Amino acid sequence: MKHSIKAPAKINLTLDVLHKREDGYHEVEMIMTTIDLADRIELTTLKEDLISIESSGGFVPSDSRNLAYQAADLLRNKFGRKDGIHIFIDKQIPVSAGLAGGSSDAAATLKGLNQLWHLNLTTKELADIGAEIGSDVSFCVYGGTALAKGRGEIIRQIPAPPPCWIVLAKPTLGVSTADVYRQLNLDGVAHPQTEIMINAIEQKDYNLISNTLGNVLESVTLQQYPEVNHIKEQMDRLGADGVLMSGSGPTVFGLTLHESRAQRIYNGLRGFCNEVYMVRMLGEPE
Repeated sequence: MKHSIKAPAKINLTLDVLHKREDGYHEVEMIMTTIDLADRIELTTLKEDLISIESSGGFVPSDSRNLAYQAADLLRNKFGRKDGIHIFIDKQIPVSAGLAGGSSDAAATLKGLNQLWHLNLTTKELADIGAEIGSDVSFCVYGGTALAKGRGEIIRQIPAPPPCWIVLAKPTLGVSTADVYRQLNLDGVAHPQTEIMINAIEQKDYNLISNTLGNVLESVTLQQYPEVNHIKEQMDRLGADGVLMSGSGPTVFGLTLHESRAQRIYNGLRGFCNEVYMVRMLGEPE
């Protein structure tokens, strides 16, 4: 039996870190939304009692380091399944980019196996299982647009932002999320205005959304990687209405209402950045 499911990327419209918790994680408050850039996960049942991973993209682990593998392994153990599963990842989301590609693959695997194995788990139950895998997996199970709190696993869905174009640019470098959080100093950092962003989204106020983008992790990543700051400056110069780094980086995105301007930003960035994408805001659950 086979089952295929999309795994969309996300961007952070806001990312705030409130404090470090006693369990070692950071207390976060962030608004995320899905975009029209997605991996596709194909699940195939196997007679053998094993999990196998195959990917169309490089730099994707094919063992237990892969979050989709961890998702399948977790479900098998929780429900005593002996079914083998082959997971093929058609990789379109850049790796280690701050776009939750691995987390979205894990969430899609959970949702796909829930259907394939007739487990009848609710979205919340799947999201709770996803929280055991990684901080962004719970959001990716829900999809759409949401406020995420705690370490990212407490999800409150909110309406979709108004539709717009998004240009993404990822420099050829990888950023360790753990390292960024380790070096984060919250003294004197400018915190995003989360409630204003929620109101802007609910009112479909595109200009206010563009002007309220904020990410405290930029204070670390932009300092360590001047290339990321250079991309931000270029996007701004080329006419994006709002520009922000997603997650811990290094991907930067720019918002615009007009396809022609998105195309101009895309073309302008292609000169010095290999991985550039021009996509639409999704904002609604699949």
